Amino acid sequence: MDNAGYTLADLLRIMERLRDPEDGCPWDLQQDFQSIVPSTLEECYELAAAIEAGDYPHLADELGDVLFQVVFYAQLGQEQKLFSFESVVHGLSDKLLRRHPHVFADGEIEGVVDKTVAQAGVQLGTSTEGNVGSTAAVKEQWEAIKAKERAGRSQLGALDDVPVALPALPRAQKLQKRASRVGFDWKSAEPVWSKLDEELGELREAVARKNDEDMEDELGDLLFTVVNLSRHLRIDAETALRRASSKFERRFRAMEAQCAVQGQALEVLDSAAMELLWSDVKAAE
Repeated sequence: MDNAGYTLADLLRIMERLRDPEDGCPWDLQQDFQSIVPSTLEECYELAAAIEAGDYPHLADELGDVLFQVVFYAQLGQEQKLFSFESVVHGLSDKLLRRHPHVFADGEIEGVVDKTVAQAGVQLGTSTEGNVGSTAAVKEQWEAIKAKERAGRSQLGALDDVPVALPALPRAQKLQKRASRVGFDWKSAEPVWSKLDEELGELREAVARKNDEDMEDELGDLLFTVVNLSRHLRIDAETALRRASSKFERRFRAMEAQCAVQGQALEVLDSAAMELLWSDVKAAE
């Protein structure tokens, strides 16, 4: 069979065969929910890296790797009678229909919202669920619906379902965003600048005291405040830091390349020479 002709049903069967107790793959049979989490995170980051690099020819491969993770979890759930791939699809579809009433009238896949009525509701300031005329309104409605869902699960706290396992930067952003929705936030970026200066001063004091625990604590506060600033500037902190890391990597590699052309190693340069080379690389960009 041509590979392009394989279907989702084929993929599910392949996964089932890989986990067959008698004829399956020894490695796949050893895995459980916990053991494949690192692979899931790695595949998601590889997907993000391909998108950031504009490597679209390989994007389908990366998406396939991420899909495989979902199929693997679904197979484990099926074996333990916890859930199935079908229940995952059903739950996702139900959630998308529920959270997009401005697209799916009456929660039906083919239900079409009357855009004329919806827009009139927005202009009159009487917009309700389903009457959404802008990206900002969509986001507002999305959060309101999610809040209702959390209440239905008895998660009444604004921070109740923020995953602990999220990477630090996205988790800080999500915590701050949730707190902001209940009014615990600065009104603009201006006071955040003052808070940034305050936290930097407290970090300097902790460093002067040479107290490791205090230094870590104050550095955390400083980073948390930087994330807050990025949020008020409408900049994704994770994306900004990834770009900064990529820029550093690119310039550092350029320094190494220049040294190689001159027949010397980067590590033999003194601080002044390194700084000069760094400036040259920046200027060349």
